[in-house]
Amino acid sequence: MEVILQEDINHLGHIGEVVKVRDGYARNYLLPRGLAVLADKRNVRELGHQQRIVEEKRQRVAATAQEVANKMSQVALEFTARAGEGGKLFGSITNQDIEKELHDKGFDVDRRRIKLEEPIKAVGDHKVTVTLAAGVPCEISVKVTGIFDKKEESEAKAEAQGDDKAGETAEAVTQPEPEQTDSAETEA
Repeated sequence: MEVILQEDINHLGHIGEVVKVRDGYARNYLLPRGLAVLADKRNVRELGHQQRIVEEKRQRVAATAQEVANKMSQVALEFTARAGEGGKLFGSITNQDIEKELHDKGFDVDRRRIKLEEPIKAVGDHKVTVTLAAGVPCEISVKVTGIFDKKEESEAKAEAQGDDKAGETAEAVTQPEPEQTDSAETEA
């Protein structure tokens, strides 16, 4: 069965396209939900008019997405997380964390549109790409600062000082002390 799509549907097509689908899929899913209409003669003639409307709708959505992208690219997200040696985080910053921060800043973005190859696991500045509606990309800046435990820092300092003291005691053991003579023995 051929249908004309009324909405973008993943893995099927975009608004206004005539696609061939199985009868059951069209009757039970696409048509009742208003996602598509039958591609009969009347609807195909109307498709020309619909395509103009769809193109206008795409342009409006793309313009709106571009405005949001311009505003969002000015935003810098800052995260603070516990970190260990070398600036490695004890956890990670995921797209869910970024989604929450963007929501707090007034941007409603689905976490699946935030592209991270893998979660952020290190302290520093990172660039993250967000794909908005109509495929408009936006790059945002994410700064991760680390919180280092005072206990860990003091242990690291004590360990470093302990190594220095151990080196001093090793030198003391290897160098013989100069022989001291009793003043009583020299007088006699």
